[in-house]
Amino acid sequence: MKRHTWIYMMIMTAALGSMTGCQTASQRGEDALNAAAYAEPVWIRNAEPVEFEGASWFPTDEVENLLDDEVYQAGVYRDIPFFIDRMDVRPFERIYVRFAYHKYRACEKQP
Repeated sequence: MKRHTWIYMMIMTAALGSMTGCQTASQRGEDALNAAAYAEPVWIRNAEPVEFEGASWFPTDEVENLLDDEVYQAGVYRDIPFFIDRMDVRPFERIYVRFAYHKYRACEKQP
C-alpha cells in the first residue's frame, strides 16, 4: 500500500508542477503586453514637465509600486494620463505617470 501511495504522490506532484508552469508562462506573457502598453514617451524620459493646476510637475527617478485601485486618473497631458494617490489631498505632494504594470513614475513641483 505504501508503494501505491508514493507513486500517486509523484504523479500528483508532476501534474501540479506542470500546471503551475503554465500559469507562470501566461503571467509573463501578460507582463510583456502590459510593458509595451505603458511605454514611456520620450518627453517624460527627457524630464519635460506635466502641466497640471497651473504648475509644472517634473518627472523624478522614483518609481513606486502602486495598485490600480490606489490611484485615480486626474487628467491627461500630451495624450498621457496622469494619476494621484487616492490618499493624497490638496495641495498634492506628487502626481504619477504610469511607467509599467503597477509601477508609476513620481512627478513633483519645482519650487
